[in-house]
Amino acid sequence: MYKLIAVDLDGTLLNSYGTISEENRKAIKKVQKEGVKVVLASGRTTNSVKSLAEELGGNEYIICGNGSLIYDLKKDEIIYDKFIDKNKALQIIQICEQNSIYYNVYTEDMVIAKTLDNNVLFYHQENSNKPDSKKTKINLVDNIYEYVKNLEGKNILKFTISDKSSIIFNSIIKKLRNIRNIDVLDVAHMSRKMIKSGTEEVSLEYYYTEITSENVDKWNAIEWLAEKLEIEKEEIMAIGDNINDKLMIENAGLGIAMGNSDPLIKEIADKTVANNNENGVAEALLLIE
Repeated sequence: MYKLIAVDLDGTLLNSYGTISEENRKAIKKVQKEGVKVVLASGRTTNSVKSLAEELGGNEYIICGNGSLIYDLKKDEIIYDKFIDKNKALQIIQICEQNSIYYNVYTEDMVIAKTLDNNVLFYHQENSNKPDSKKTKINLVDNIYEYVKNLEGKNILKFTISDKSSIIFNSIIKKLRNIRNIDVLDVAHMSRKMIKSGTEEVSLEYYYTEITSENVDKWNAIEWLAEKLEIEKEEIMAIGDNINDKLMIENAGLGIAMGNSDPLIKEIADKTVANNNENGVAEALLLIE
């Protein structure tokens, strides 16, 4: 019997438009009623993950910033964190600015960016269907370096770096890997998402990577939480689609890959289910019965 199920959001629980299907919602609520702890594990900000957890009736724990923190929803507090040092963040910003590459900074409650593009454009579109209390806060600023330098009372979860050109993207990745005490996620494929523009559907495609503090990973956070809850590794199920889900799928008692997963994730998973537009999470949850 699985006691803890870690579920990724983008490309997994959420469909291509950033919403949770009714089938997935019902499946999650069913296992929650049976006493299984469903933990959303995402690269998103705390507020964004929290709002989705509330949609599902979740009232225990969420993992944000790819494992940068664990938030206790009942106590309304952070119980585990590994943030990026501000000086290190400023170093990353300088490199991105010098190389004219698109990037954004994630704090616990907002995404800081210069313009609406790539992942930030997707969040902006997603926000149009949500009430203000559940929107991902996007803060557009002209000078991110100065803004972050003077930022007080905010912790930095991660960076997202992206570009539509693989040549530009790969050149910046090489430079970022020279920075000490950070982890640069090794993503080899393009992100593909859909947004609506009037009556038309528009595809967003871009190469991207994510930067966190050293040794930050969803699995490290899950392992810490499982130890706290006295749950064995064999009693954990993990469901995901991308490279930032690799360790949790590899190490959980049962690792599930989505049908739309990166090929490497499918290779290491115990089982592959339908894609994120065909209720793959609901299919995976049937395995706990």
